[in-house]
Amino acid sequence: MENSSKGAHHLSVLVVEDKPDLRKMLCDFVEAEGHSVIAAGKLNVALGEVGRSYFDLALIGLRPGTQSGMDLTLFRAKSPWIKLVVYTAQASTEGVIEAMDYGAFDYLTKPFTRDRVAHLIRRVAEIRTVEQKLSALKQIYDESVPEVMLESSNAAMQRVLTMARQVADSEAAILIRGESGAGKSFLARQIHSWSGRSPEPFATISCPYLPAELLENELFGLAKGSFAGAMPDDPGRISACQGGTLLLDEIGELPLSVQPKLLRFLLEKTYERVGDPVARKANVRMIATTNADLEASVRDGKLREDLFYRLNLVEIIVPPLRERQEDILPLAEGFAVFFAKQNHSRAAGFSIEAGEILKKHNWPNNVRELRNTVERAVLLCKGPQIGLHDLFSNPGLSEKLPLPGDPVPLEKIEELHIRRVLASAKSIEEASRILKVDLVTLWRKRKKYGV
Repeated sequence: MENSSKGAHHLSVLVVEDKPDLRKMLCDFVEAEGHSVIAAGKLNVALGEVGRSYFDLALIGLRPGTQSGMDLTLFRAKSPWIKLVVYTAQASTEGVIEAMDYGAFDYLTKPFTRDRVAHLIRRVAEIRTVEQKLSALKQIYDESVPEVMLESSNAAMQRVLTMARQVADSEAAILIRGESGAGKSFLARQIHSWSGRSPEPFATISCPYLPAELLENELFGLAKGSFAGAMPDDPGRISACQGGTLLLDEIGELPLSVQPKLLRFLLEKTYERVGDPVARKANVRMIATTNADLEASVRDGKLREDLFYRLNLVEIIVPPLRERQEDILPLAEGFAVFFAKQNHSRAAGFSIEAGEILKKHNWPNNVRELRNTVERAVLLCKGPQIGLHDLFSNPGLSEKLPLPGDPVPLEKIEELHIRRVLASAKSIEEASRILKVDLVTLWRKRKKYGV
């Protein structure tokens, strides 16, 4: 039989059946459709598998007198995204009705054919594909950037983009180096989108903004009741990125206490949630970024040497914007078109004087600073062309922020002020001190405003 689900989401399937012959038959059906399968003969064994590994679908046999609803609740508690399909000899039994009430995705009636099982599996694969695409689209929309960032007339940047495309489909960890604001995180997302993992999740963990304990929880997950007042199970970013890519932003700030666990995951794809000794497996590709001298961090004992070399299997160095003079104006024009469309503005380009100022500026905060400057200019521009008065209050690129009392929302003034401070500060810590907010609050504000 031809596999019509080709190109759809590759499923990880769990079969829960105590009869060996039926268990093997269901496993054969799943594998014939090109998906991965693990079988369990007992409920407690199946729940253990769900606790250790990621599954898209579970096929669960119901027995007369079992608490089907309670069983499904246990599965959902460990894996909220899993699609649960129950099967039984009689479709009208109370067990099936109860199972559907407790969130079962569908049911099968025995005896079932291979075609019936295949059709159901393909439907789940299609739904999971749509779910992943919607999730990816939401994240792309939240962190959207114009396509102009994928174009360059600079030879060094052209080599960077070529290399990124070449290594995108590999399984190797990648280290992207460059100054703050140069576009490292953007390039990481592009590597994910160019890879075979693109239908699967992409997520970012910013290493500088969370204390060691919270960062470990965020990365590996947290077991319910692991400390007083703990929330329900949190699967963590590694689990949530199954099949996809996880970006570790500013890896040089990763606490030493977390580094051995990350190294183990890179080597074995195995990890444990905080407060839970159960070893789990996940298929996640790691990309790391840094603006720091990691070799110095290794010498100073701040970064494990073995972790550094494992992360640095492929190294890509993004040049700063001041070394890409030929790209400044094309980038600015691309940003202007992008933000004008987003904000329903008539601004479509720059005056000759404004363009010259843009090209002459040193851009110490790189592409991020240029993007922020152009976005502000688009918001302030009242005509079809961005002029000097829209960009700056003087040729030294002093920014012209809306003043108190101007007809703009208070939230917009806060956003522009945060962008201004971040663009001028030497570090996130310095920006935090200037704004008089803690790092966690600043991280939330940056996430809110997409800075």
